Amino acid sequence: MTLSLYHRLALTITAVFMLIVSVFVWWTQNLSSVSRAQAEQQLHIGLAEHLAQDNPLLQQGVYDYKALENLFHTLMVLGPAFEFYFVDPSGKLLTYSAKPGEVKRESINLSPLVQLINAPARLPVYGDDPRAVTGQKIFSVAPVYNEQKLQGYLYVIIGSSIYDSIVAQLNSSDQLVKQAVWLGVFLLLLFITLLLLFRFMTKPLKRLNQYIRTVEAHKFDIEQAPLLEWQQQDNEIHQLGNGINTMLHTINLQMSQLTAVDEQRRQLLAHLSHDLRTPLASLQGYLELVERGSAATGDMQCYMEIALKNCSQLKNLIDQIFELAHLESGHTQVHFEVFNLGELIYDVLAKFALKAQQAEITLRVTPTECDYVVYSDIAKLERVLSNLIENALRHTPAGGIISIAVHPKDGGYDIAIQDTGVGISPKELPYIFEARYQASNSKGCKKTHAGLGLAITARLLKLLKSEIKVNSQLGQGSEFVFQIRGAE
Repeated sequence: MTLSLYHRLALTITAVFMLIVSVFVWWTQNLSSVSRAQAEQQLHIGLAEHLAQDNPLLQQGVYDYKALENLFHTLMVLGPAFEFYFVDPSGKLLTYSAKPGEVKRESINLSPLVQLINAPARLPVYGDDPRAVTGQKIFSVAPVYNEQKLQGYLYVIIGSSIYDSIVAQLNSSDQLVKQAVWLGVFLLLLFITLLLLFRFMTKPLKRLNQYIRTVEAHKFDIEQAPLLEWQQQDNEIHQLGNGINTMLHTINLQMSQLTAVDEQRRQLLAHLSHDLRTPLASLQGYLELVERGSAATGDMQCYMEIALKNCSQLKNLIDQIFELAHLESGHTQVHFEVFNLGELIYDVLAKFALKAQQAEITLRVTPTECDYVVYSDIAKLERVLSNLIENALRHTPAGGIISIAVHPKDGGYDIAIQDTGVGISPKELPYIFEARYQASNSKGCKKTHAGLGLAITARLLKLLKSEIKVNSQLGQGSEFVFQIRGAE
């Protein structure tokens, strides 16, 4: 059986409470006993000395032990709380006030007697109880001399056996029992109060534990297990609850994002499968015709050109897939350096000059003398410009214009690639940078899709600490804008 935190705390506090009460009771009783013994011994410390000085039998030395025994009986009748003994210098009991058979020892240890005589301020001092084999009691003592010769000690026990029996009876009286009962009731109420306090303190933690189990049962879906509300910001458990709420919210957000990414990957795989299957099927068909040798020589050349075009399309698609996968892996390194932006733009345009001329498209740079120095990765920026210009060429009809405009802004430069092409539908604008490829997104197609080229461009600009924006209208063209950091 698994115990809850409250039960473990309750058992622990019970054990600690009982231990503390036991130690407290023992300590108070021991302190009370020592204090009482110290007070009584201090009060009667000179009793033996006064008896030795005032009594003729002891003042001149002891000769008649029978008479001394009678004296002790008389003194004991007058003071029943005391017991009187005469001890020789070796500790042997010579005479005493007890009845025959009550004394259990024949001799006592003299060290406590000498200690009390030499240092009476260090109280209490306990000496051997002649009526018990191992017991000790407080006492008063005085040496008895006979012409300067130590004859023995007058040994007076303070608190006789009669006194002890009376004290024991008093301790067991009804009044003491009532006081003990009230003390027990008070301790019980204190214990119950502590248990209730612990229950109050652990209740939020129990509630949090139950909620965590519920969330686990619903696979961390906070829609099926709504978050708990925690109000007290100065309570550690409430702070923990708020922290768990934040963690669960983050987990749900990440799970939603993972689900969306997984769905995008499935869609990408479906698109790529379609895009790979189309040129492969065409390539296979034409190669089979060539293999059979049933086509004329002129047709054979045409078939080979079509097959080569399909191979080039497949290679371009596969290269883009690998490039996108490399960018998404997070292992791409960026090398920032200072270079002239105008020189890079004209170098990129030179690569597309012939293709633009064949398509009857004009390429422009604004301003013409684009002498700006920037701080970026020249290779990746070249790839971005190439992707955007190539994308613009595919979607711009003959007689159109593609321009690259550079404008200084906030310590950097805004670069805008504009075309007068077919434009992009407003419904498709939010999705053009997704990683999906459509073979039909070429010039003259009814549907215009950016494909992997724009997805690669967006990820490259993210590595360059920039973000691309697009403005487009159907039939009027598109504009892609991003910012590059200037050189300090």
